[in-house]
Order: sequence, then structure tokens, then C-alpha cells
Amino acid sequence: MSTAPSRPIPSHSAQPLTKPWVARVIAGIHLVASLMMGAGFAAAQTVNNEWDLLLQSPLRLDKDLAQDPTRKPLELLSFAKVKPGWRVMDVYSGGGYTAQLMALAVTPSGKVFAQTDKPSKSLEERLSLHPQNNIELLQRPMDDLAPPNSEKLDLITLIYSYHDIAYMPIDRLKMDKSIYDALKYGGLFVIIDHSAQEGSGLRDIRTLHRIDKKLVIQDFLSVGFKLEQEGDFLQNQLDPRDQTSGKMNPPADGFVLRFKK
Repeated sequence: MSTAPSRPIPSHSAQPLTKPWVARVIAGIHLVASLMMGAGFAAAQTVNNEWDLLLQSPLRLDKDLAQDPTRKPLELLSFAKVKPGWRVMDVYSGGGYTAQLMALAVTPSGKVFAQTDKPSKSLEERLSLHPQNNIELLQRPMDDLAPPNSEKLDLITLIYSYHDIAYMPIDRLKMDKSIYDALKYGGLFVIIDHSAQEGSGLRDIRTLHRIDKKLVIQDFLSVGFKLEQEGDFLQNQLDPRDQTSGKMNPPADGFVLRFKK
């Protein structure tokens, strides 16, 4: 990055600020900034403490706790900006790890829909053995995710499944548009998946269970989303991206994207 050339300081700018009221104003600005920074830190610390307690909920399964070190749930909750009272959908919910996590985060005042075209045995067992009143199983076609005229959502998640959906016999972009349509304006969509080699497109979705990040971004931009932020908390820069994602230790490189409607 180039640095702008320095300019000579006019001599009158170098004079000391001798007026008492100037010093008092500057001191006041510094005090307000310090208080604001302290309040911001305290608020962030409170949220982190609440989420730490959330992860210890007895509703979470032992296998959830075992996955936490690699799935980074605290980082996901922070990145998704999830708040109490939100309405959330977890698309292609799998075993329900993310759906249950989000249901705890939105508190009983919120609602989470665990969407899938066909519930897995592990999801059904989770909801049966550890029911939460604010989780609802939503069995819908993958390219028509939300019931007609349903209330709009604050957040939708799609975790490690887009590469699987990409080889289903459905219109992938129609599904992407249904995600966009299900959100309220300003709503967020968070997607995580295993990184394929750049430029590979859909080449590795079946064999290596990976997908090209650039293709994913292009897909969701094409239906109206704006890419708001990329997360780096699941990166593995040593991953050559030429091995099956599920068989790697340390875990395969993962990309994390947050889009906004």
C-alpha cells in the first residue's frame, strides 16, 4: 500500500494549545471514548459468557460437545449475529447440531425451523429425546423451502450441505431464490462449506465433498443477495483441497460467508 507524501505543517499549526477550554474539550472527548470502549467490551464479554453457558446446556448431546472444537459454535453464533427472539431456519438440517444451537441462542422467545426434505434418524431422535418448544421440524422440498405466506425470517443457515444439494435433481438457483424470498429485508444468510480448489466449480461435489467458494458466491449474488462478510475461523491454509473433506485431520479448509437481503 503506498503512503501519501508528508506535507509541511504550517507554522501556526505548531503553536501549543494554550486555551483552557480547548484542553477541557479534548479531555472530555477522550473520557467519552474511553467509557464507550469500556461499555462495548463489557457488552461483548456478557454475550460471550451467555454463549459459553449456552454450550453447556443439558439439551445438547455428547456428540455435539465432541464436534465443538472443529465446528467452532461460539464463532458461528457471533458471525451470524443471532439474537433472542429471532426467527431462524436451518436448511437441510442433517442431525440438527446447528438447529439446536440456534434454538438455544434465540431463547424461548424465538423460533427455529429445522428444514429438510426427508428427516434423518438422528434429527428425529434429537427432537424426540431432547425436545425444545421453539424448534419445529419443517419437511419441505429443497427448492421450495418456506410455506406460502409464512412470516419472514431473520436468519437462515446452510452448514456443510450446499455441495450435497448441488448434485440433487433440483434447480439449485430456484432453491437459492427461495432462501432469499424467505428472509425479511435486512435478513441474513450464513453458509459454510468445504473449500474446493479455486476454479473447480462443481467438479468435486461428489468425489471430495467440496465446492468452489467463488461459485457459491456467484450463485447467491445472482438471486439478489449482497455479500456482507467472509469469516476465517474455519480456515486451514495447509489444506491442498485435493482430498476427501471428511477424512482430513486437521479438518478440511472451510469457507464461511454471510449474505444480506
